[in-house]
Amino acid sequence: MNQNSPFPLYGGGAAPRIESLLIKPASAVCNLDCSYCFYLDREADPYRDLPGRSMDLETLERLVDTWMFYSYPASTFAFQGGEPTLAGLRFFEKLIEFQKRYGRDGQGVSNSLQTNGIILDDGWAALLKEYHWLVGLSLDGPEEMHDRYRLNRGGSGTWKRVMKTLETFQRHGVEHNILCVLSQANVERPKEMYRFFRTAGADNLQFIPLAEFDAAGEPLPFTITPEQYGRFLLELFELWWPDRRKVRVRWFDNVAEALAGQRPGNCTMYESCDSYVVVEYNGDVYPCDFFVSSEWKIGNVHLDSWTEIARRQKRFTFASKKSLPHAECRVCEHFDICHGGCPKLRHARRGDFQELDYFCQSYKTAFARIREPLAEDVKKLLARTGRG
Repeated sequence: MNQNSPFPLYGGGAAPRIESLLIKPASAVCNLDCSYCFYLDREADPYRDLPGRSMDLETLERLVDTWMFYSYPASTFAFQGGEPTLAGLRFFEKLIEFQKRYGRDGQGVSNSLQTNGIILDDGWAALLKEYHWLVGLSLDGPEEMHDRYRLNRGGSGTWKRVMKTLETFQRHGVEHNILCVLSQANVERPKEMYRFFRTAGADNLQFIPLAEFDAAGEPLPFTITPEQYGRFLLELFELWWPDRRKVRVRWFDNVAEALAGQRPGNCTMYESCDSYVVVEYNGDVYPCDFFVSSEWKIGNVHLDSWTEIARRQKRFTFASKKSLPHAECRVCEHFDICHGGCPKLRHARRGDFQELDYFCQSYKTAFARIREPLAEDVKKLLARTGRG
């Protein structure tokens, strides 16, 4: 390790590049009132009481111009919220206009969007299809499961509206995946949920385990237990395994990628937390969406270059939290896959980054069953493609 490096945790003088942006054009503002929302009653949100939380075109243009210069030759933009579509269709049309204006010859651009789907229509779908966006659509299963927690501002369920958006995506050929939050509404019913998604024509699924806690560190009522999540993963694997050539389940994909020696598509399985940054509606930059607080602000696109932001010591202080796992992690046979899990799930209960990931036992339960068959399948696929 180079002790003279400004980034001693990384053993060298060069700052690891920021790979992608997670942009919040409407900040945490949303048109739904989901019971389990991460942002509800979140006092740490530095923008909570500010009006007009929507990115203006000056900030958008500055963001696109500077990011495309820094990230050449491949620029990745991901939009999230709150609900990012509240910025309006015109906002995203201007985004594409700016990307065309500031892109250079040979530069690739990748755009993605996570949405509740409530206001998307044919006009949105046409834009998303034309420019090859990948869209994550929030859908928690059949109507009864989805509508238990995912309510609109009037207290009514949103399932029917989301299903209409799913049909619109399928009709227009919009590339999409399903973002399904695992809560007490659905975690005990994997078979019913999987069959629903297959019948609905969904073949790219991401299941997000819900873990939110009160001020005393106790799980909130909708939070699932590690035992429940472990059982869910085991049952889901048995359902998915015969369909694995035609259905994608992101968590299983990520494990397979790790076993193949590739970098998984999920940042929670990385060795450090420095691959992306969050950009708030006013241009403020943070190292992770779970840590948007004044303590972790690392810059602003109007004031700082991306090179300066990438070199901020606070970015590396945060990234190093991933490399300080619990003592159990250091002797775990599966550490090469999860690398200690997600810092948010280590920090959430007692404010300690060196705790075990809340779902640690869930991962161990699943790895014990799925690791060997996935490794064998990866080996066969690599041999078939001449890479084994």
